[in-house]
Amino acid sequence: MRQIFSVTLKTLVIALGLSLVNPSFAADPAAAPAGPAKADVAKGEALYNAGDAKRGLAACMGCHGPNGVSGGGTYPKLAGQHAAYTVKQLKDYKAGKDRPNAIMGAFAGMMTEEDMINVAAYLEKQTPGLGTAKNKASIELGQKIYRGGIASKQVPACAACHAPNGAGIPSQYPRLSGQWAEYTEAQLVAYRQGERKNSVQMTGIASRMSDAEIKAVSDYIAGLR
Repeated sequence: MRQIFSVTLKTLVIALGLSLVNPSFAADPAAAPAGPAKADVAKGEALYNAGDAKRGLAACMGCHGPNGVSGGGTYPKLAGQHAAYTVKQLKDYKAGKDRPNAIMGAFAGMMTEEDMINVAAYLEKQTPGLGTAKNKASIELGQKIYRGGIASKQVPACAACHAPNGAGIPSQYPRLSGQWAEYTEAQLVAYRQGERKNSVQMTGIASRMSDAEIKAVSDYIAGLR
């Protein structure tokens, strides 16, 4: 009887020891939380250029142009944008609360997180589209705001977060350089009016800017590279 008890106790101790040294011995690996999906650039390229007819998902290229360079300010240039930022925007569109948009809400609503990650990775690898500042009368004001902010209104320099050349900071702040002035202006106005609410920081900044200041800095940003 003692021998049986001794063997049983020994077996139990060994089992417990294994579970402590190697948690996978005691836990079901399937129960472990899955990490973020790894981007598949090829799938992202295919979805961007051709969409997915089975799901009724149209090609992104139709509005945002070949390689992520759109043809006008109605739709933003996406080429070279940081992947993390693009994924966040798609998720916000899908949620519909802080960045409501009928068109993008419908598109994002049909996309899985994997789709978003793949498309964002493809776009990040594309060459950013160049732009130009067109309004000579406001270029000095735009440059002043972008580089130094507006101290009297507590508006910080755009360059502090988006970099002196508008390249942004990966995973934190988006690339702005070369973006259509009309699009940048529309987004700043949307922040100011509370129509776009997915950045508390940008809502606060835009709320303290006049139409002329927004227009000037948007035009200046278009010429950054």
